[in-house]
Amino acid sequence: MKILCIGRNYAAHAAELGNDRPDKPMVFMKPGSAILPNNKPFYYPEFSKDIHYEVELVVKISKNGRHVEPAFAMDYVESIGLGLDLTARDLQQICKEKGHPWEIAKAFDNSAPLSADFHPPEAFADLNDIEFSLEKNGQEVQHGHSRNMIFPLTELICYTSQFFRMQKGDLLFTGTPEGVGALQVGDELVGYLYTKDGKKEMFRTRIK
Repeated sequence: MKILCIGRNYAAHAAELGNDRPDKPMVFMKPGSAILPNNKPFYYPEFSKDIHYEVELVVKISKNGRHVEPAFAMDYVESIGLGLDLTARDLQQICKEKGHPWEIAKAFDNSAPLSADFHPPEAFADLNDIEFSLEKNGQEVQHGHSRNMIFPLTELICYTSQFFRMQKGDLLFTGTPEGVGALQVGDELVGYLYTKDGKKEMFRTRIK
């Protein structure tokens, strides 16, 4: 199982960080040790003083395949969940300034809190218009719609499968909307996904 992640996939988020809108999906990866399951707490690491939250739709891949064609891309969507791409923003800035890879800022242990439940495609009215949100300490800080992705699900699956063989159980983090911000010890994050049956709590993570 691998974790594929997409950066800067919402124009408003790219703008809030002062980044240009990409002309192709920006792909990076996290190791399996990045997953933080079952609403476990996130322990603030000693190597950073500026961890940011980024809530994202997460696609669980249904089958193996390479060079997926657009007509078949949605066949690779087994289910949809929600996750956090936690980012050590201070380390990321240093890496960017030096032209280094971002792994230490994006792929560290427990940097991907993940919902325990995933919903099948039929749970949503439109896979290209999925609504989701994040609350911090009871206040909404992010609210997104997949219709605002720069690169929609079909394009993400086709593009990433050119370079990495899709395998059943892989996870695809699809990018975050605007509203990202810093975390402090004691904060509580709650993520929500909106299905045809209503608003669903997907994870609840406390920062320790």
